Amino acid sequence: MKKHNFSAGPAILPASVLQKAGNAVHDLNGIGLSILEISHRSPEFVEILDRSVQLVKDLYQLSDDYAVLFLTGGASSQFFMSAMNLLDPSAKAAYLDTGSWSSKAIKEAKLFGDIEVLASSKDKNYNYIPKGFDVPEDISYLHLTSNNTIFGTQYHSLPDTKAPLVCDMSSDIFSRNIDVDRYGLIYAGAQKNMGPAGTTLVIVRKDLLGKVNREIPTMLNYETHIKKNSSFNTPPVYPIFVSMLTLEWVAEMGGLDAMEKHNREKAQLMYDAIDRNPLFEGVAEKEDRSWMNATFVMKYENLEKEFLDDCNAAGISGVKGHRSVGGFRASIYNAMPIDSIKVLIDVMDDFAQTHA
Repeated sequence: MKKHNFSAGPAILPASVLQKAGNAVHDLNGIGLSILEISHRSPEFVEILDRSVQLVKDLYQLSDDYAVLFLTGGASSQFFMSAMNLLDPSAKAAYLDTGSWSSKAIKEAKLFGDIEVLASSKDKNYNYIPKGFDVPEDISYLHLTSNNTIFGTQYHSLPDTKAPLVCDMSSDIFSRNIDVDRYGLIYAGAQKNMGPAGTTLVIVRKDLLGKVNREIPTMLNYETHIKKNSSFNTPPVYPIFVSMLTLEWVAEMGGLDAMEKHNREKAQLMYDAIDRNPLFEGVAEKEDRSWMNATFVMKYENLEKEFLDDCNAAGISGVKGHRSVGGFRASIYNAMPIDSIKVLIDVMDDFAQTHA
């Protein structure tokens, strides 16, 4: 039986994507070779890579000012790679601290220049998005994490700044429409909304590159990968292929406007269930709640295991909360069907009737 997968990542993929990806493992488009066997220099993979790049450009309506890269190393490598490429040793960048991943990005960036943390929500265990701060005018960029997977918060409006935004968009990439012109660099690990673990998407404004006064190792220089079309070294062929299939699915579903509408509806359904249930309460401030990761706790901790047992019996997987927050987390990424959310809500309601 296929389970209802609420895992925070690697996460749920569309059923049609899994079917096509599985078929390609045996034979890619009838060529007699598995997708796992083809050369990254082969015309078949060059077509896959070009198609993947074009889908990103089409979905975000990117101008030629931006380059699209498929790299390795996960979003964690972008914590230092972004600063290494964009922050001159004599310059300053600003960061917003809204969770575990942003704090790690701050730590890495401090190796390459002057970092000013403008605001933090650490004082309340990252359960809100900071507001009401001033952004200096003399910064190279402002870094933020658009969605906080662990703590269940998300930016629903951007800070007021003329500086280019550098954004870790790992857990809400392609989930809604954005004004790309506000961003200088977007990076995202694939394993939430875009594909399997193994590749990292980077969208970078080309005019920001080549301006720092430092030697950048060849492999860590964005310009290297732009010149070599993401194939300076052997790219992760299969993760890029599955990402292409997922992006095709997003386009077929109606693109980012349709994704946003669907995700808003799912999130509203989930949060309404949390708020009306006498046994559960949400973790994040309501105005900052994530459309991707709903975090909630039980009012009686001694009942948590029993609730998880009920979830398991109903075929629900991945709802145990991160240790930093406790309780539960329902990750409802693009591919999560409403029917699976309704199954979880039914279990919550039944549990409340029995134990409230």
